[in-house]
Amino acid sequence: MISSVPSASTRIVHGAHSASAPPLPAHGTSNPLRTPPVPITGAHAVVRSLEALDVEVVFGIPGGAILPVYDPMLDSPRIRHVLVRHEQGAGHAATGYAQATGKVGVCLATSGPGATNLVTPLADAQMDSVPIVAITGQVGRGLIGTDAFQEADICGITMPITKHNFLVTDPDDIPRVLAEAFHIAATGRPGAVLVDIPKDVLQARTTFSWPPAKRLPGYRPVTTPHSKQIRAAAELITAAQAPVLYVGGGVIKADASAELLELAELTGIPVVTTLMARGAFPDSHRQHYGMPGMHGTVAAVAALQKGDLLLALGARFDDRVTGDAASFAPGARVIHADIDPAEIGKNRFADVPIVGDCKETITALTERISALRTHTPAPDLTDWYTYLDRMRNTFPLSYNRPADGALAPERVIEALGTAAGPDAIYVSGVGQHQMWAAHYITYDKPRTWLNSGGLGTMGYAIPAALGAKLGAPEREVWAIDGDGCFQMTNQELATAAIEGIPLKVAVINNGNLGMVKQLQEVHYQGRYSNIDLATHSRRIPDFVLLAEALGCVALRCERDEDVDAVIAEARAIDDRPVVIDFVVSTNALVWPMIAAGASNDQITAAHGIRPLFDDNEPARETATLHDLMDTHH
Repeated sequence: MISSVPSASTRIVHGAHSASAPPLPAHGTSNPLRTPPVPITGAHAVVRSLEALDVEVVFGIPGGAILPVYDPMLDSPRIRHVLVRHEQGAGHAATGYAQATGKVGVCLATSGPGATNLVTPLADAQMDSVPIVAITGQVGRGLIGTDAFQEADICGITMPITKHNFLVTDPDDIPRVLAEAFHIAATGRPGAVLVDIPKDVLQARTTFSWPPAKRLPGYRPVTTPHSKQIRAAAELITAAQAPVLYVGGGVIKADASAELLELAELTGIPVVTTLMARGAFPDSHRQHYGMPGMHGTVAAVAALQKGDLLLALGARFDDRVTGDAASFAPGARVIHADIDPAEIGKNRFADVPIVGDCKETITALTERISALRTHTPAPDLTDWYTYLDRMRNTFPLSYNRPADGALAPERVIEALGTAAGPDAIYVSGVGQHQMWAAHYITYDKPRTWLNSGGLGTMGYAIPAALGAKLGAPEREVWAIDGDGCFQMTNQELATAAIEGIPLKVAVINNGNLGMVKQLQEVHYQGRYSNIDLATHSRRIPDFVLLAEALGCVALRCERDEDVDAVIAEARAIDDRPVVIDFVVSTNALVWPMIAAGASNDQITAAHGIRPLFDDNEPARETATLHDLMDTHH
């Protein structure tokens, strides 16, 4: 839950209100004209409000309770509705659209099972701070609480997993509530908002005018950082001998990548980017040391463990980064900047807490440090860089080609990133392929890497890639999915084919639930329980036949020498979705790795190879990951 929302409970909107607070800025800026009151239905008010909020695309499935909205939407000249095959697909598509564009994603569902099918994507968006608004139909007001057909208390169900939600019981309130929902979703720390509207409210007569006056007296996110905290942070930064910029997804949400680059180059501080922040700082930059965490690079993990100052920007010190929190960064002081005050101090004490928007905070820090540099020399970070470079050079990311001639999954993803380049958008499912995609593609630009980081939702990639491609039609969009994830939401390929959305899909088909298998190998002595998907042994399903049945061009690649040609063939097709079934080794594991809950000091660079972070004892410099990794143990 986000502490800065109006309340932790569902807001039931009736229509009688006290005097309003000063109007908040409108969400959209391209539709400034005022609309005088006109008589329409509540459903028409929904559509007119979405138009006024600059909504371009809505993902959903019609059903009885939401059907009143679908009739006037048919006549909308501005809104494109995409008919998905499952409501979960609608939610993830809205999320992918929002992540790729920075706009609010919108999805529609009917009451009962339609609404409950949105639970997973709502939780997913909320965990990753993605602005989406879900509009659900509800049974009529007189039937609420009677266990009516297709009734579910979706506000109660989603209360813990949304930033805020509304139950609208007066048609007059629809424009205001939707304006408030978009404002809450997009401002402060972005998140998921649900608006539930009973069917008879949608059918009732009302008047529509725009813009409405928002009434959110308790919702005032702090965006400007306190100058005293900026001064304190700048003083720590200028004195640190081993600082690190610990960059989280909040930097991308704030569109602060350019400001981050300026700060990093001014200070010369090494940078690590979390899974949600890949692309916030260029991978190709000299100061970048990769992704930290459970499957992070050795250099990035070492930077956090051995640094004397962590400047955390839009990051939340989650368990996948810290490991055992008691042993995380033991010698570091912490500057923690975040738009959400609830995150500061939640998982790690902050010596200097800064509440504010990342862009404004980084700009203020840059200005203050520039002023200090006029009379205070910059610290010498030579020894710090020497240590981190030793970690990077001793334990680089690398992989072996399988001795049995099978295709290496890392090779596939590396080739894909090389071919599509830094301007493409890469959308990953969850599992081993997600970690390989995070490591073996170079991300130099923000909003080019989309994934489910917080909730870890299998089935995210295909619908999210669909949404991303609609949001950025000029960009090449690749969904990188595992064979397990792919089987959860591949029905949305039919949506892509029918709607003419030419996304591309690389299925990393290793025949099993790869990350589960890896955990069973590491923690359960190789006792493999229920991980064989039969996509290797019996080709059930045959992904080529399945993709073709869903209206896609389908290709298969099983040999290393064919990888580049198959990718080139897929890239040349731009009028239909393309699916490539990459049949890869069943034995490849993700390295580096830290066991869940273990100290980051226990990072394993490859099977049996544990780096040493003691400054006085050199790391094992006699071998690299390429020499040490055995993919057939």
